[in-house]
Amino acid sequence: MVGGAAGRRRRHRRVTGPIHLVGAGWGGEGTVWAGFLRDAAERAGGATPRVLVVSVRDLDAPEHASKLAQSLRAQGPVETVLLAVRAGERLPAEVLAGDVHGLLVGGGLMSEYLDVLAPLAGAIRALVADGVPYAGFSAGSAIAAERAIVGGWLHEGLPVVAEDVAEGLAELSVRNGLGLVPFSVDVHAAQWGTLARLVTAVEAGMVEWGVAIDEDSALVIRGDEGHVEGAGNAWWAEPAPDGVAVRRETGRGHSRAPRPLRAR
Repeated sequence: MVGGAAGRRRRHRRVTGPIHLVGAGWGGEGTVWAGFLRDAAERAGGATPRVLVVSVRDLDAPEHASKLAQSLRAQGPVETVLLAVRAGERLPAEVLAGDVHGLLVGGGLMSEYLDVLAPLAGAIRALVADGVPYAGFSAGSAIAAERAIVGGWLHEGLPVVAEDVAEGLAELSVRNGLGLVPFSVDVHAAQWGTLARLVTAVEAGMVEWGVAIDEDSALVIRGDEGHVEGAGNAWWAEPAPDGVAVRRETGRGHSRAPRPLRAR
């Protein structure tokens, strides 16, 4: 369990690449990936985009990476490079070198993804700062934050979400993430009830502010603006005088985020 987010917030150079944070889900005909693939194709300058797909899972990492790659291919031409590793293994920095037109980080246990990718956080930020689009799917969205909610179902011994969505952790836990966005992220919001975990983290001062994203939905950030795509909602949470203020955002307008969306 980690508290006192304000004292641990890190400062990174401005991130400029488009960022697509998908709240998980395999429905919606994969349309949440269409914008990411367009951004990757634009980065490729007319060539077939080359996208790295990262999967960190103990039992089915290759299968998960392949399923994500299939979701991308359903939206258009793309060359996918599957980087499937087991928890605790390492990815060399060289995998991010060369012609990379997009980076997609998949789902699984958030803490395991951070264990693998935290050593590459600086290289990932540099890639995105150079204009390479980033997409997260579930865990990949959560760890994009400066302060990443990595799981837990209890806070000070009291339940805030169901135990079966705890990501293998007991107490609500927050770690330094990749630093691509200044707000914290939880996922599977409507489906798993994780908005309650985000609200608890904000109220307890463990994170400054954040968003919980539904499945089959994406929060897309370009510049200092963002919007929701897909079938569901994004739920923004920030401190308020009498607790925590929550705003629901759908795909029908510009972001209702309470603060600037870019890491600075």
